[in-house]
Amino acid sequence: MPGTHLLPPNLLKLFAPRPPLPYSRPVDKDIDRVTSKAVSGVGPILARLKEATTDSLIASNGEMEDGEEPTFTLAVEYQRQLRREERKKKKTEEFKIAKETYKPADDPEAIGDPYKTLFISRLNKNATENDLRREFETYGTIERVRIVRDKKGRSRGYAFIVYERERDMKGEFVNPSLTSQCYHSPLPFYSRL
Repeated sequence: MPGTHLLPPNLLKLFAPRPPLPYSRPVDKDIDRVTSKAVSGVGPILARLKEATTDSLIASNGEMEDGEEPTFTLAVEYQRQLRREERKKKKTEEFKIAKETYKPADDPEAIGDPYKTLFISRLNKNATENDLRREFETYGTIERVRIVRDKKGRSRGYAFIVYERERDMKGEFVNPSLTSQCYHSPLPFYSRL
């Protein structure tokens, strides 16, 4: 505080420093004095650990103790490697077979002109072909409605609608007003391939 020397003596006593602490000898070692640490290798410790494990194996006759994990051997790693190679070979064979059998041009479900086809995504799983036909017939005459289903017959969530005229399909795309409860904000989409 500046100007404390101008204070009266009774207030100056309040700002007087305290007496220094009495000296006491340190209990711990002197931190300024550097001593070298005796460092030894880990060879003797490893030898003792190896002896302890062999002694315990001999004592237990090869049986495992509670909580002890089995040792990992090279044979187990070899078996894993064989299984990996078999899985990889099986996947490559499946891929080759699928590649040879995949012919989207021969799909019996893909019927209709792609320029007149409207793709609807984010479709409710409970929607039916009749619901879609009723909803989209307001824009023009529909040739075919197909909801894509999995092998169990459940809806995959998207559908294809084939109109008789391309102009009807474009009218729906420009003005999508899907207010039915069969949809989760569906997205109509068409593209010219």
